Amino acid sequence: MSKRAVLIVLDSVGIGELPDAADYGDVGSNTLLNIKEKMPEMVLPNLCKMGLSNIDGVEKLGNVEELFTGSCGKLAEVSLGKDTTTGHWEIAGLKVEHPFPTYPQGFPQDLIAAFEEKVGRKVIGNCVASGTEIIDRLGDAHVATGDLILYTSADSVFQIAAHEDVVPIEELWRICVIAREMLVDDWNVSRVIARPFIGESGNWQRTANRKDYSVAPFAKTMLDHIKKAELDVHAIGKISDIYAGQGITQSTPTKDNMAGVDATLAHLQTESTGLIFTNLVDFDSVYGHRRDVPGYGQALMDFDARLPEITAALRPDDLLIITADHGCDPTFKGTDHTREYVPLLVYGDKIRAGINLGTRSTFSDIGKTILDYLGVDGDIGGESFLQEVIK
Repeated sequence: MSKRAVLIVLDSVGIGELPDAADYGDVGSNTLLNIKEKMPEMVLPNLCKMGLSNIDGVEKLGNVEELFTGSCGKLAEVSLGKDTTTGHWEIAGLKVEHPFPTYPQGFPQDLIAAFEEKVGRKVIGNCVASGTEIIDRLGDAHVATGDLILYTSADSVFQIAAHEDVVPIEELWRICVIAREMLVDDWNVSRVIARPFIGESGNWQRTANRKDYSVAPFAKTMLDHIKKAELDVHAIGKISDIYAGQGITQSTPTKDNMAGVDATLAHLQTESTGLIFTNLVDFDSVYGHRRDVPGYGQALMDFDARLPEITAALRPDDLLIITADHGCDPTFKGTDHTREYVPLLVYGDKIRAGINLGTRSTFSDIGKTILDYLGVDGDIGGESFLQEVIK
């Protein structure tokens, strides 16, 4: 049976500010350790056993293991930005040298007018806001008029919120496709995001029918090369959206972290080959952006509790890598992502225990290592660390 790689991204679980954090206003950010400081009861025994607390700078998490079972390290981001797309693309071998544009004053009126004409609906909002706050503020007006709630953030995103009883989900998705087609070239917005919600005034609830429409990668990624080698690329969570479907052979959208773990376990039980690539988004979207420290800490413990299920389901030739794509420190100012190092945990029967890989210069080392492990040729960035960890 062919070798297989399992890559799990704990969305936004950063482990400390990068050297250029001042350029992003993020000095002092440390998603994992700042949560631990505010929430001492957060313990992650299984991640620490694999090597999490042995990563340089993460020792304060506690449970430093003299004989940890995996290999560990931390990764610096060389791309410009701190958003989901940039982080994931770099993991897969692309360096983003020109950051996606952001719109801190909202989107220009000429763009809004053209968008309204194309979709046949007016928009309200058009400002920087958190998703829950703007729905609370404009939900009643939206329901009364049918106008779309448009908002953005410090990331390059064009987010459209609409009540599912006012704008049917298929129409919202169609509207987002139109926006995606418009927001290219000079606009070059990274993601258009459908943000449907339900409920009544004072009790709005976002649904699992969110859908992301990413700009397509500008070059071939790790995923394209694996697919070209006629191996499987199973995308779980929002992975397919992030790569605009490129290099994906099968996609399984999920509603939350635990559904993502369930889907990963289901794929592990199959005779698949190639790559299982999972994003667990709740850390970021449900807890990080909302600055919910207890919720974030509990979500980390919930994942940690299920890690033994994942390791038990691995085949002898499986390679497991756990990492993140950026930070989103819930103890930090504002509601945006934070420019941080991300963890690197490597595990499997073929992987040496107790190896500290130190600080790697780019997220792309993951993509290069996975290609190396699978025996797939691919011209992507990064340097493989496989020979340092393979038995």
